[in-house]
Amino acid sequence: MKDKIIEQLKQVYDPEISINVYDLGLIYDIKIDEENKCVEITHTLTSAFCGFADVIAEDIRQAGYVDGVDNVSIITTFDPPFCMDNVPEETKMVLGWI
Repeated sequence: MKDKIIEQLKQVYDPEISINVYDLGLIYDIKIDEENKCVEITHTLTSAFCGFADVIAEDIRQAGYVDGVDNVSIITTFDPPFCMDNVPEETKMVLGWI
């Protein structure tokens, strides 16, 4: 189930950077309660002032709906805040950041 959620999260893009939220390191945690068919996704944004915050958060929530999931909640946090250390090396290489 988690793999399917990750696959869907890789379809959610930060419009300002054009990288998906998973590969950008914005997803902090995915908790799955199979018994109650619930998923909780903890994420951050590149900035607390992100103009696309509501859209990105809703897209992240929708990505949690896979077969066997009836309820998805999200937690938006800035603790820890996003920084370049969150971005996987693979993504940094693709973007030419290293």
